[in-house]
Amino acid sequence: MGNKLKYSLVAGGLFLAGVVALARSAAFGQLPSGEDMNRYQQSPHFDADAGIFVNRRPGIVKAMRKSTMTFGKVIKQMRQASPDVTPHQPLPTVQPDFKAFQSPDEDLKALWLGHSSILLSIAQQRVLIDPVLAPHNGPLGFLMRRFQAPVALPEDLPPIDLILITHDHYDHLDMATIKAFRETATRFMVPLGVSAHLKRWGIAAERIQELDWWQSARFNGLDIVATPAQHFSGRHVVKQNRSLWASWVIQSPQHRVYFSGDSGYDEHFQAIGTAFGPFDVAFIESGQYSPLWPQVHLHPTESLQAFKDLNAQRYFPIHWGMFRLSTHAWYEPIRLLTAEAKRQGIALVAPKMGEVAILNGEASPEPWWEDVL
Repeated sequence: MGNKLKYSLVAGGLFLAGVVALARSAAFGQLPSGEDMNRYQQSPHFDADAGIFVNRRPGIVKAMRKSTMTFGKVIKQMRQASPDVTPHQPLPTVQPDFKAFQSPDEDLKALWLGHSSILLSIAQQRVLIDPVLAPHNGPLGFLMRRFQAPVALPEDLPPIDLILITHDHYDHLDMATIKAFRETATRFMVPLGVSAHLKRWGIAAERIQELDWWQSARFNGLDIVATPAQHFSGRHVVKQNRSLWASWVIQSPQHRVYFSGDSGYDEHFQAIGTAFGPFDVAFIESGQYSPLWPQVHLHPTESLQAFKDLNAQRYFPIHWGMFRLSTHAWYEPIRLLTAEAKRQGIALVAPKMGEVAILNGEASPEPWWEDVL
């Protein structure tokens, strides 16, 4: 056997071993069991014939992939990417003041931890939403292109009472972060199907509660409601939509909060605003949009309309400032929102990562992003 053939066989064997190892990576999580899938058939948002969860308009994501996400259009969009798709220097952050965050008062407070990760203080409860705090993400640690270091690691956080997850994509559900809570008393609320991932990563089933759209649960004086979103799910290229995606409403006797997760624009924003508004604050996805996927992410103009539909008093932009997921300039969303919020008289809350924001106070954001340009 010649050396070239030997090397080829060795290389092929290593490649195959790598593919097998990747396919078995725990970071992919776990699909729901057959028993669970049978139970999910009771959901009006589950297509029993296809065995998947669906949006209000069931075929909208499939149609999007056929019309705008063709190979040629994706390549063209990548070639047109902004030279400022990521910052040329780290974004300014604040060392989180967890003592001030936990002060026993009635203020509604939030810490933006980057992208869509929010630590919320409401009615003396610490609620962590979509925490992605590991330095590296994805099955191989590099598939999620983080351009900003985490402002806090899981071990830096105060005790967390409740974690809410909107859906199972890597920029919203991170294995390493979830594993950090295995030995804590933290409870979890997730959309249907997401519990399978958590259980594979060591979270006890009795600490997890799954909710369908419009279902609610009571937790330590809070009313938590899973509300609709227009998106999709899946940590694999195949076998997608085996779990549901959602937004969240969090209510205390004094405050009401809305958290969008990921969503394209649809009538659900108005329905949520009618059912649960007015909100003190709406955390709305405001970045990583693209003409390739308008059905599953909001352009800032749509985000502003969603804010109005929700009947909220303050707008807190999320889903920006941490990952490179699209091709627009990193600062484009916040600049558009700032200009429009000023023009339309909208109270915009846009703190630095790690800064304690008082959400029942005056909203007068410092344009800190301009110092990075």
